[in-house]
Amino acid sequence: MGAGAFVETSGIKHYEGRVTPYVLMTCFVAAMGGLLFGYDLGITGGVTSMDEFLIKFFPRVYKKMKDETHNTSQYSLIASFFASAITRMMGRKTSMFLGGLFFLIGAILNGLAANVEMLIIGRLLLGFGVGFCNQSVPVYLSEMAPAKIRGALNIGFQMMITIGILAANLINYGTSKHKNGWRVSLGLGAVPAILLCLGSLFLGETPNSLIERGNHEKAKAMLKRIRGTENVDEEYQDLVDASEEASRVEHPWKNITQPEYRPQLTFVSFIPFFQQLTGINVIMFYAPVLFKILGFGDDASLMSSVISGGVNVVATLVSVFTVDKFGRRFLFLEGGLQMFICQVIIGILIALKFGVTGQGSFTKGEADLLLFFICAYVAAFAWSWGPLGWLVPSEICALEVRPAGQAINVAVNMFFTFMIAQVFLTMLCHLKFGLFFFFAGFVAIMTIFIAVLLPETKNVPIEEMNRVWKSHWFWTKYVPDHVVGGGNNKKVDP
Repeated sequence: MGAGAFVETSGIKHYEGRVTPYVLMTCFVAAMGGLLFGYDLGITGGVTSMDEFLIKFFPRVYKKMKDETHNTSQYSLIASFFASAITRMMGRKTSMFLGGLFFLIGAILNGLAANVEMLIIGRLLLGFGVGFCNQSVPVYLSEMAPAKIRGALNIGFQMMITIGILAANLINYGTSKHKNGWRVSLGLGAVPAILLCLGSLFLGETPNSLIERGNHEKAKAMLKRIRGTENVDEEYQDLVDASEEASRVEHPWKNITQPEYRPQLTFVSFIPFFQQLTGINVIMFYAPVLFKILGFGDDASLMSSVISGGVNVVATLVSVFTVDKFGRRFLFLEGGLQMFICQVIIGILIALKFGVTGQGSFTKGEADLLLFFICAYVAAFAWSWGPLGWLVPSEICALEVRPAGQAINVAVNMFFTFMIAQVFLTMLCHLKFGLFFFFAGFVAIMTIFIAVLLPETKNVPIEEMNRVWKSHWFWTKYVPDHVVGGGNNKKVDP
């Protein structure tokens, strides 16, 4: 074994290095891409419950009290495929900068919108901004972070999402009673976009991306800087080997469908699918509408959203400190069990008060009890499926299929975010309290899925992840021996 790494009995390499202030700062700046996504998620639900906004742009919706406004999810889905190519060819930081720029222009157009056309164009650009950031930021964080704290630094992205949601809820609460308050809410989206654009100009590119684009000397210098040691030869050589293998792949979208990438394809597809079917967007995206329906009143509905948003932030912070200690599987399984219990109880509480007629109301004590279980549910999501839904897909893919894998992750996430946004109110009207049992059923399925099929990935360097799949009882039959042999012996079908 050369200098710069040692091998445990499991065969997994652990590279030399320490956590440097530089890598912490770069990961913090990059994670601000999550602010865009979070702010957009939080602001939309509040703005679309403001009467003035609905009267101006959607008078029919206002009369029917039905929310059908455009959201960014379908646009983010499309953008993720473009962002995949740009992330690979031009680098992660370029993709982040473009995401911030798209979001900035979109926020300005929405804040100044004089007609529906301006609103839709603005939403289109916001969607592209979210798509580019969601594609590039998790990959950037996973590639820059040392393996031993990769989980914590990557969850910085989810932390910023939760902060964005909370900030949006607070802003909506403050602007909801003011004339043109919706313009302030939408226009302030420019603030996180400006922070990301400026910050990305000063970020260093990841060593993986630099090597991928032929800048080997810069890559080695960056690796020394982020690892805080001159002794990076072993890790550098592994990155070069991975890049050489990736360079022989002409069609990453074709390659990721091959049997040897079956574990990666499975999880980059099913994790975002299941993440949306936890029911979290029903709570967070439509919280103001949901609480209004439940009889909390206009002010209380927005304030309840702020409370649940605060829980979201604190619980995500819990995952930052536990994900690299207890592992991904523990948080997935504990969070799934807690979400299941809370959703069943919420469904029962609503069933007892509203029944199948949908008529009824909560006393203050009953409303507080409901809010407690909603917050317990949000907390469980925030330290499990919320952050891990971005972390795990970004860390499990080999370099040659990493952009394609992350694009699939974002596209599936956005597609089902969009679909749930379209059908939520219809499902609520037809299923009523049964909607929570519907999502509880999916939580049970996804928890079993994780328990059976996901191996532990904590503290494993991302270029060593194939060894994890090869040692798993189920996935070993898909992973050939040559993909864990190292060097250039790996066979790639272009």
